[in-house]
Amino acid sequence: MANLRLDNISRQFEDVTAIENITFEVPDGQFWVLVGPSGCGKSTILRTIAGLELITEGNLYIGDVLVNSVPARQRDVAMVFQNYALYPHMTVAQNLSFGLRMRKAHRATIEQKVEMVARSLDIYHLLERKPKQLSGGQQQRVALGRAIVREPKVFLLDEPLSNLDAQLRDDTRAELKELHQRVGITTIYVTHDQVEAMTLADQIVVLEHGCIQQIGAPQDIYAKPANRMVASFLGSPPMNVFLATYTNEVFEVGSQFFSCPSTLQEKLQLVSGQTVDLGIRPEHLKIIDLINSESSKQVSLQNQLTMLVKVVEPLGRETLVRGILPKSDVLLNLQAPSNWRGCPGDLIGVQVDLEKLFVFDSTSGKALYPISNK
Repeated sequence: MANLRLDNISRQFEDVTAIENITFEVPDGQFWVLVGPSGCGKSTILRTIAGLELITEGNLYIGDVLVNSVPARQRDVAMVFQNYALYPHMTVAQNLSFGLRMRKAHRATIEQKVEMVARSLDIYHLLERKPKQLSGGQQQRVALGRAIVREPKVFLLDEPLSNLDAQLRDDTRAELKELHQRVGITTIYVTHDQVEAMTLADQIVVLEHGCIQQIGAPQDIYAKPANRMVASFLGSPPMNVFLATYTNEVFEVGSQFFSCPSTLQEKLQLVSGQTVDLGIRPEHLKIIDLINSESSKQVSLQNQLTMLVKVVEPLGRETLVRGILPKSDVLLNLQAPSNWRGCPGDLIGVQVDLEKLFVFDSTSGKALYPISNK
């Protein structure tokens, strides 16, 4: 095992910059997750670490060794791809032992390591089967086992759970986290699924357009996102973000108003007429009543908004409610109790937890409040 350090790594493809100035260091034994929307550069970073992509600029270190010019096969990293890449003509045992056999390890050593990994991943009873006889989850475990049995310095995972159904993905994610706690291999995991990122990572690296937006522990990033992109990407359902105008100690959103907390007024020194992007997570909005459409009033100087319900999605444990602020294009998502019985077309009062507001610069998207430490 070893630590991993990327120092201003960039990768260009002709006129396209895939990743730019990527810098971070993964301590020995930690589990880091690269997350971001499709095309953000996360898989390019992984392939660069593996030696499958050349580095245009910067330096890459595994342990204390500069590996820019070291061929992929000599970097002592193991990679698990999205499609598993198992050898169809080999048994599970042969797939697991392939890397060791290529390194001409002693037969007894191979058998010992294969048995240990197979039992750890609960695939020992499958050793004589071939990949076509396995379920997707079993194939995924074999691919993981083939990488683990080599005892690499760095373990690279490129969206390994994306081909599994929802329940199996949840189960396998938990097993993967438990497995890492046991083996302790330095791991880089790529995903576009923010739930996987939040539940698996010691540290998350959030990427967009080939650049790092923020690095931090999952809960730190969730509580203090560095910018609007990070805030909107992490969270399910995502954070509500909308344009607001500050005037005389209140925020105007669409054609409605609610109070600006004194904390924000003191911290931000907002001036009358200034526009900002406000963020509020769905769990910090609360339905308080139904409103008769003929007698509805705009709520002023309070912590309430009036919302027109568009979609109601029962999820069992809770109900996801989607709607808009009337006479505006402001969209809101919120979570209601599972027994809530509202319908599309209802006007509802929504209470805003003003202490949970996020504020972003409406031009740059940079977080103004709360401010991230990283």
